[in-house]
Amino acid sequence: MATGALAEEIRQRLGQCSPAERKVGRVLLAGWPAAGFETIATLADRAAVSAPTVIRFVNRLGYKGFPDFQTALRAELDERNASPLSLYASGSYADEAEGSAAGKAGPAGLLRHGSEVFTTAVGRTLAELTPHDVECAVQLLADPKRRITLAGGRFTHLLAQYLGLHLMQLRDDVRFLPDRPVERTAVLAALNRRDVLVVFDYRRYEDDKVTMADIVQERGGKTVLFTDTWLSPVASRAEVVLPSQVAAPSPYDSLVPTLAVVETVVAGILTTLAEPGHRRMQVGEDTAKRLGLA
Repeated sequence: MATGALAEEIRQRLGQCSPAERKVGRVLLAGWPAAGFETIATLADRAAVSAPTVIRFVNRLGYKGFPDFQTALRAELDERNASPLSLYASGSYADEAEGSAAGKAGPAGLLRHGSEVFTTAVGRTLAELTPHDVECAVQLLADPKRRITLAGGRFTHLLAQYLGLHLMQLRDDVRFLPDRPVERTAVLAALNRRDVLVVFDYRRYEDDKVTMADIVQERGGKTVLFTDTWLSPVASRAEVVLPSQVAAPSPYDSLVPTLAVVETVVAGILTTLAEPGHRRMQVGEDTAKRLGLA
């Protein structure tokens, strides 16, 4: 499955296209994103349609012509691969005028700007998630027959731990993917159809996450992916994909919207587990008190 906002737009528009235009869309998705940078003639030949059909297809997507479509694709890939350093250098992480005004206004302006950015990002994230995907994630993570393994990235390991620590209070068979190679290999080698791998993977995606998802898929298990709106390559292997906005008042991608998604999923798990979840929490609390940890 091709991933990215443009690819998703193409998939959603296929039903509105003529049969010939759908051929163009399918060829684009099959070779995404490289196919989007081919010439009109090459794409038309591969789709067995005329060159004007290719142009009509991108016009239907809202682009003035094929160069306009390729410009949008190139911009999306640049955003997808952006780092905090490149965003800082380009100043593209925020509107310069707004950022300047916030800076001149001092802490009060910074707080107003942060409030606007985070409120919008969290609101958009929760509004754009489908109830089906959230429900599927809740059911997989609440299923007592499933074993849960969580893995994060450079910063997102913090969210993997946050979700995992909540799950450990509510159910059995929850673990974090170990850091040490021998332990990590042992855990991944033992995955089977009862396993659910929870992956947090955001732009500048990590190749090992794709390999992990491949292993889970090969063994008959499931993957739940938390990612950004450009979608990690893991999306094509995942049973559930939960994308979040990452807009922030700094060049660092924000994890605030993802935290809102995590806590929404936890709320759903609590409701689903009901009394067994409550009993598990009570046993954990009693045990912590006996150990002097509560």
